[in-house]
Amino acid sequence: MKKMWTAACLFSPLIVAAFAVPASAAVHVWEKQELTFQSARSFANAYADVTVWVDLTGPNFNKRVYGFWDGEQTFRVRVLPTEPGTWTWRSGSNPPDQGLAGKSGTFTAVAWSEEDKEKNPLRRGFLRPTANHHALEQADGTPFFVIGDTWYAVGTNRFKWYDDDQERPMGPTAGFKDYVRYRKAQGYNWVNVIAAFPNWMTDGAPWNVVMNDPDRTTIRSAWLEFGTGSAKNMDNEGGRPFFFPGKVPGYENMFPDMDKLNPKYFQFIDRKIDYLNDQGFVPFIEVSRRDASLIWKKYYQWPDSYSRFIQYVWTRYQANNTVLSPIHLDIISQSVSPDDFNQAIQVVMDKYGPPPFGTLLSANANPSTLENWGDDSWVTLHQTGNMREHNNYWYLTEIFNQPHPKPALNGEPYYSGYVDARGLNGGRGYQFGAPGGTEKDDQFVRSSMYGNFLSGGLSGHVYGAEGIWGADIEPVAPIKMWDAFQWNSAAQMRHLRTFALSIGKRYQELVPIADLVSPNKNPELRAYEGWAYCARTPDRNIFLAYFEKGCPRSQIRGAKLNGSYRAEWFDPRKGTWLDAGTGTVRSSVIGVIMLPDFPESIDWGLRLTYTGPAPPPQGGRRGN
Repeated sequence: MKKMWTAACLFSPLIVAAFAVPASAAVHVWEKQELTFQSARSFANAYADVTVWVDLTGPNFNKRVYGFWDGEQTFRVRVLPTEPGTWTWRSGSNPPDQGLAGKSGTFTAVAWSEEDKEKNPLRRGFLRPTANHHALEQADGTPFFVIGDTWYAVGTNRFKWYDDDQERPMGPTAGFKDYVRYRKAQGYNWVNVIAAFPNWMTDGAPWNVVMNDPDRTTIRSAWLEFGTGSAKNMDNEGGRPFFFPGKVPGYENMFPDMDKLNPKYFQFIDRKIDYLNDQGFVPFIEVSRRDASLIWKKYYQWPDSYSRFIQYVWTRYQANNTVLSPIHLDIISQSVSPDDFNQAIQVVMDKYGPPPFGTLLSANANPSTLENWGDDSWVTLHQTGNMREHNNYWYLTEIFNQPHPKPALNGEPYYSGYVDARGLNGGRGYQFGAPGGTEKDDQFVRSSMYGNFLSGGLSGHVYGAEGIWGADIEPVAPIKMWDAFQWNSAAQMRHLRTFALSIGKRYQELVPIADLVSPNKNPELRAYEGWAYCARTPDRNIFLAYFEKGCPRSQIRGAKLNGSYRAEWFDPRKGTWLDAGTGTVRSSVIGVIMLPDFPESIDWGLRLTYTGPAPPPQGGRRGN
């Protein structure tokens, strides 16, 4: 929910005084407020030529908050109070303008009731690192465990918006609100969004049709040259993110002008971001995908032009409960490197500073934000992604063990349905996956969920599926988006939260050490079977482990010496617990626990909870 005020309204002391009295005018903490200004004059390119801001002061807060151009002579600054009390602001602009600069206003913020917070958990505040910097919580200290999905094209008509709230079944008529309702019922609280998913002109045909049509050689060669091979006519009611014609010689009507932004496109995204927040979802918003930057770098002023767009998207959504990203860097190439994007983000940081309300900064990265940008960078929430098999879960352990800890998760893991058939949908094919909706595919998704979590991804996990990430709806698509939404693997995501929070907030203390399980690996690096993962609390009182299908009977080491532990298997298919054997196992004089046999020859989770010293074994001897 947001309050929208025009500058003229807030300039009036009488209206400001009246505002604070009626209950209907209450402003709550962590509730977006919108300040609207009309410039006194027109600008040739207001997007590129004008900067607007307010200096905002409130309890424990005194910062400059930048705004954005929203078409014609309209500018907006979105703010929010982070604590109850009186908040004041004063506007400025560069170049100075009578309609933008020198305005001021005041508002009073009050706290949400506990009942209000129960209705929408996001009213507890923005996300932040826990005290140990390994997991996420909200501003009031409530744990936040990500259960997310990859809806990169959510800002486009692929996720159709209906003004009404009628529920429509999963299928061709399903809309954005139906997908939100569906995932909310499954326990999701996060979605990945790319603000400007490659939105190039195609000529009306799907990408995979163009790539196989000999009569479309011009558009096909352009896509191949600039790496924009997933354009899918992804506009919305406001058009596309940038205006045409562009500056690429010979392709002016195919690739837009990156210095001429179209605010109407983003106006129609706004309602979806607001709706997601209203439904308790945190959108992870990435400004663009790496293939757009090939054109950007070659034909526009880099890094300044790209930095401008980063700042535009961030200022537009800085007062929503989001996590923000400068780039979706799923593939590293010689043409555009992490260093190129680091130049752009540093321009933003040097000129404007980080987002004013503490919004976390992250990025989809290959193989990780740590590998791409280092331990002491602008990143405040680490991610791994796009290197999928179990050999790559280790990148989260590397992040966990850094000198400057930061929360982490896998933001683009194994995709459900990611198989050779993907080659029919414009992809490269993938021989290590399984057809979507099958038990084998569900199993691989579970490996990714639990393996990444126990490798150090204590912030949660993001689901991915063919059909969904690309918002596939064309008749020629082998997997339709609405079909992929209904695969059982997505429904099993909620059980990861059950597993993690079964030990309460202590899951935030877990230390990932896969070698606590022995044996824990077979030689198959690019696979999802035969490996095991483990994490324990520093006091060795709690162990959580996960065993992929094909693991042999194992032992756990590193336990308290001569201790008794309650042993419980976790069924990741149903989210239920059952005692392992007699329900109690003992550690040896060197802290080794021999585990009982698995209940069945499939994948299982395990919880070991210390119950006290073990009684001496019969005969007075202790084994090892």
